Parts: sequence; C-alpha cells; structure tokens
Amino acid sequence: MDHNKMVAGKVKKPGKRGRKPAKIDLKAKLERSRQSARECRARKKLRYQYLEELVSSKERAICALREELDMYKQWCLAMDQGKIPSEIKALLTGDEQKALQSSSNKVPKNGKYGSSGNNQNKTS
Repeated sequence: MDHNKMVAGKVKKPGKRGRKPAKIDLKAKLERSRQSARECRARKKLRYQYLEELVSSKERAICALREELDMYKQWCLAMDQGKIPSEIKALLTGDEQKALQSSSNKVPKNGKYGSSGNNQNKTS
C-alpha cells in the first residue's frame, strides 16, 4: 500500500480518471478548428444577410402602410369638410354596389332566409 493514498478512509490509486487524451496530431486539430471557424463565419454572414433582407422588406411594408394611412387621413379631412373624395365615390358606385347586390341574392350563412327560426311561408 505504498503507492496508494488514504483520503477520508478510501484508498486512491495514482493516476487520472476519465477519458485519456487522444493522441491527435496537433496540426490536424488546428486545421479542424480553423475549418470550423470558417464555417461558423459563413453561417453568421448568411444569417445577417437574411436578417437585413427581412428588415428592409418590413421597412418597405411600413412605408406602404404609412402612405395608405395618410391617404385615409386625407379622405377623412375631406369628408369632414363635406366633400366626398373621388376614390370613395368610385368605390360606392362601382364594384361595391355590384358586390352588395350579388351578396343580397346569396343564401345567408345559416342557410335560412327569414329572421325567424322556421320557414312558415314554405308550402309542402
């Protein structure tokens, strides 16, 4: 028991526990590390490009929405002054009226035409 050490009543053998370091060529290890770093930088570059494109598309969408909001504000100001903007007139006289007429001829979502729950006018 010369080579063994006594610690807290337990006998410890000399040497390290766990995995032994693999005897890898140092140059190969460095090259793998460099390659991994190159791949990491490439992934990072692609990620940043994607995020920049995403930000620019969102900024364009925000600009378009702001322009639309300004247009609606101008319409409201004109209507407050008693004027009906030509765009609204076109909507009311054109496509909107056709859409309203065609929707009035369609069956309602509940499948019933009358306001009551049963069809009393229906003949058998």
